[in-house]
Amino acid sequence: MQNQRNIILAVVLTALVLFGWEAGVGYFYPQAKTPAKTVEAGGAEEATEPGKPTREGGLRDAAAVALEKKDLKSALAAGERVAIEAPAVSGSINLVGGLVDDLVLNEHRETVDKDSGPVRLYSPSGTPAQQFAQFGWVGEGAATPNAGTVWNVKDGAKLTPSTPVTLTWENGKGQTFALTYKVDDNYMLTVEQSVANTGQAPVIVQPFALINRTDKTASLDSFQVHSGPVGAFDGSVSFGTDYDDIAEEKTIETAGNADWIGFTDVYWMSTLAPVGAKAEGTYRALGNDLFRADLMYPQQALQPGQKLSRTTKLFAGAKEHNVLDAYEAQGITNFGLAIDWGWFRWFEKPIFWLLVKLFSLVGNFGVAIILLTAIVRGIMFPIAQRGFASMAAMRAVQPKMKAIQERYKDDKQKQQQEVMKLYKEEGVNPLAGCLPMLLQIPVFFALYKTLILAIEMRHQPFILWIKDLSAPDPLHILNLFGLIPFDPPSFLGIGVLALLLGVTMFLQFRLNPAQMDPTQQQIFMIMPWFMMFVMAPFASGLLLYWITSNLLTIAQQKYLYSRHPQLKAQTEKVAEDSARAKAREKKGKA
Repeated sequence: MQNQRNIILAVVLTALVLFGWEAGVGYFYPQAKTPAKTVEAGGAEEATEPGKPTREGGLRDAAAVALEKKDLKSALAAGERVAIEAPAVSGSINLVGGLVDDLVLNEHRETVDKDSGPVRLYSPSGTPAQQFAQFGWVGEGAATPNAGTVWNVKDGAKLTPSTPVTLTWENGKGQTFALTYKVDDNYMLTVEQSVANTGQAPVIVQPFALINRTDKTASLDSFQVHSGPVGAFDGSVSFGTDYDDIAEEKTIETAGNADWIGFTDVYWMSTLAPVGAKAEGTYRALGNDLFRADLMYPQQALQPGQKLSRTTKLFAGAKEHNVLDAYEAQGITNFGLAIDWGWFRWFEKPIFWLLVKLFSLVGNFGVAIILLTAIVRGIMFPIAQRGFASMAAMRAVQPKMKAIQERYKDDKQKQQQEVMKLYKEEGVNPLAGCLPMLLQIPVFFALYKTLILAIEMRHQPFILWIKDLSAPDPLHILNLFGLIPFDPPSFLGIGVLALLLGVTMFLQFRLNPAQMDPTQQQIFMIMPWFMMFVMAPFASGLLLYWITSNLLTIAQQKYLYSRHPQLKAQTEKVAEDSARAKAREKKGKA
């Protein structure tokens, strides 16, 4: 009766966790949904309440997406612009304000559709997806350019890796300002701000650079992956501030000199880094879901005939680890740590390096994950073999343990002492069997972190229907793999990979030695199907790893059973004893 109550309790708790998982997954791992439809209100279309940020970010409301296209077209058509043409980025500089407010990433598409167009990172001020960079000055005794200033440039100027562009403006009072833009083959723009004082009196100027953006396009900020304000200050990379913090405080002044400062999403980032000079960093809330990261250089008095120049690096692009590491090697402090590896980067980065290396060799990220799993299992095989041997030894002493438990059932302390004595005499370590599982946990976590961080896996196909290993399995059993127009909730969206995960885990548990406690055995039988529901909304690449690991574990167990026949015999004996006990129980009830 007690065992039955325990089983019922285990089933009830499992059901509670399972159905509560929908809320948890929806909060921490929301997926992109079909944009909300607009509704008529007072004769005008109004957007429905936007949902929670998605993992990749971007506008989430159909009306906002439509308005962005309209506003973007009109904004880019108005006024004069200088084209940006580089291998990794394209766009333009707005001569009104000298703003870098039009930038797309040539090598990354919006969706898995090859015709979806490049990812847009920067959009002009006033558009729903507003994000741009501005470089300027504040001053005393001199008129300085502002967001409405119209800069001058040579006719036909175009910013490319081989052709820098210089914008100039004179204030009519003896000061000439210039902005010189350079771009490399990746995602870095270098901007030199200079001012020459040809007037009769000294002036005070303070150069600055800023990034202005809306959080409406922000990706999900979770406890595993940071999205929002980011920067390095006196060498220490900070992920602790989010948009809500800035909105509440209005202004947050960072501690220490800024090595770089800006905003990050899971895959994209926009930051400013001073070159050869100290600068302070500040985050500001501007209202209406707009935020700003400021890089402020010290004030300086400029005597007649003097010139002041400050250079700032503007990174606007994808968080590709090799690109960030290269910029760090060029002098941007800890820039490679802009990828939020977390506390275990010492372990995650080697796993990531190996995964990318395998991908470069085989050309398929899914195959690379399978090979990585095989390598990890191969490295851990000797440990697993020892664990299995320990399990065999534990099973061999089970009859003696049971005798001790019966003999000292009224004296738990003595019982424990005798059991420990038995372990010592037989040379058995009860924890050794858990070691392989414990060692798999950091490997699993490292791969999980890699799969949600690595832009290298974004939109990478595997085979057949798996077009994006960084996204959940798109085919669900409940809608007959897309044949029925029904979108099941995430915890019921069981795809082919999730089903394979449950089946392989069930087969793996069936090969494990039977548990002495019937309740534990029942829980082990339920666990594979519970994990099938839990893991269904996760990235396909992660499920592929786990399925491969299960298959290799099954093969490994088959081999180890052949090496330890006493364990298999003991397992079969326990199963027979359990079956006889159940038969006697049923007969007694009858």
